[in-house]
Amino acid sequence: MKSLKKTFAEYIGSKYAVAVSNGTAALHLSALALNVNETSNIITTPITFAASANCIRYCSGNVFFADIEKDSYLIDLNKVEALIQSKPPGFFRGIIPVDFAGRAVNLEECKTLADKYDLWILEDACHAPGGYFIDSEGTKQFCGSGKFAELAIFSFHPVKHIACGEGGMITTNNEILYKRLLLLRTHGITKDPCLLHENHGGWFYEMQELGYNYRLTDFQAALGISQLKRANDGFAKRREIAKKYFEAFKNVDQIIGQSGYAEGHAYHLYIIEVEDRLELYNYLRSKNIFTQVHYIPVHTLPYYQQLGWEKRDFPVAENYYKHCLSLPMFPTLTNSEQEYVINEIMNFFNEKNKS
Repeated sequence: MKSLKKTFAEYIGSKYAVAVSNGTAALHLSALALNVNETSNIITTPITFAASANCIRYCSGNVFFADIEKDSYLIDLNKVEALIQSKPPGFFRGIIPVDFAGRAVNLEECKTLADKYDLWILEDACHAPGGYFIDSEGTKQFCGSGKFAELAIFSFHPVKHIACGEGGMITTNNEILYKRLLLLRTHGITKDPCLLHENHGGWFYEMQELGYNYRLTDFQAALGISQLKRANDGFAKRREIAKKYFEAFKNVDQIIGQSGYAEGHAYHLYIIEVEDRLELYNYLRSKNIFTQVHYIPVHTLPYYQQLGWEKRDFPVAENYYKHCLSLPMFPTLTNSEQEYVINEIMNFFNEKNKS
């Protein structure tokens, strides 16, 4: 049987994959492998889980944010370039684009920008295994394939497309980064005879740098392999659910934005935007429909405000947060369950119109 890392690399289309204990560990190891330190200034999006930014802080680096696009909810590359140009040449070292909600960042465009300013790319693809964008030649480019980004990371948290109870993966096409990740993942220890400074026998190992215990367990990997066998079916089902939501809400005036139905979108989340988000959230909860908000803008969290970021710094992201609501989205959601969700949302709007 093939290992999880080999199976996953084949699924994604990368040369190498490194299995780790969770998505945050994948981000941390990637930042370490890319030599992030106290002199590193790195750009990411404010609309993501905090770990996308925290991994830079773990390594004493400095996080900068660029606002999002209004319709895609992805980092706005025009604003990234404006931020880069506002600083001296060489100020920034890298960018962490996030395939938020399952929608793939156009990494071909991101790579052009990164090359222009000598930046590395660490793709946070936690929401998007199986997702892709169409490049300038009309070819599908899958998230995490390594064609454009130095490293990409995935999460196998229970709510993700592929679940191991908990776990993560790093993909790359760079052999040097791959080998460094393997070392850092396991305490900085190696038994590879080709890497040892000395060798006392078959039992001998060396700790060559300070690493971590970020390994994935064997039984979690076994679960991941079984999940991968169903990944394409789950991807297709998520897209069916997304299409149904889109068709139901596309002409509803009270819904001022939504994820829509886009090619290559992996639909980890399906998001609608409404004016009266809290009221709708509470109404749906009273009907046993449990929605969520993804995410509180990272720059508004108390820790990042202590670093100097302020509310109103990124108006598009903050306006999105004011209105967004993530609807039930998982492959086992039945047609009748989804109809119930849609009907209750419409009932809420109808009652509001009467009052």
